[in-house]
Amino acid sequence: MTANARRSQIVTATIDVIAEVGFGQVSFARIGERAGLSSTRLISYHFAGKDELITAVAQDVIASIGEYMAQRVGAETNAAGMLRAYIEGTVEFTVTHRARMKALLEIFLGGALHYDAGTEQTVVGHVEAILRQGQADGEFREFDPRVVATAVQRAVEGLPFLLESVPDLDCAAYGRELVTLFELGTRRSPA
Repeated sequence: MTANARRSQIVTATIDVIAEVGFGQVSFARIGERAGLSSTRLISYHFAGKDELITAVAQDVIASIGEYMAQRVGAETNAAGMLRAYIEGTVEFTVTHRARMKALLEIFLGGALHYDAGTEQTVVGHVEAILRQGQADGEFREFDPRVVATAVQRAVEGLPFLLESVPDLDCAAYGRELVTLFELGTRRSPA
């Protein structure tokens, strides 16, 4: 097995273990067992320690979200479509990648994913750019794009928390309600 494939195998096993037992209960022994490794030294060979492994897990999940969203949003031709695709895509990703999202949530809540204001501004900045484009093109009414972008981001980020307490939530309805809420909130009134 190549080094990249082994690292990927370990990251995937770590995601599964965190999603199953929680961040506080994750151990190299559990990860090694899940990955089918003969020794936990294989984890130590590929990662300098638990912090590096957890950082790799978070980066992997965040990168997969970014790739998924780039395809969804990039397929749209106007700002309203991009905003809808962003909201629906984030909800869909959360639903179809529950273990990955739960692991990311556990890492964050466990204090292992440090808040980075620069990263936060990048994520909100993408939504804000969509909103500004919609305003410039006359699709959206006048509002503070940063405030609305932050509200959109918090609304979609809240789904993993909600799924913890309501695992059988109708996520399609959740996504539709958010789309409707933000379409009504950004829509330009007829003249």
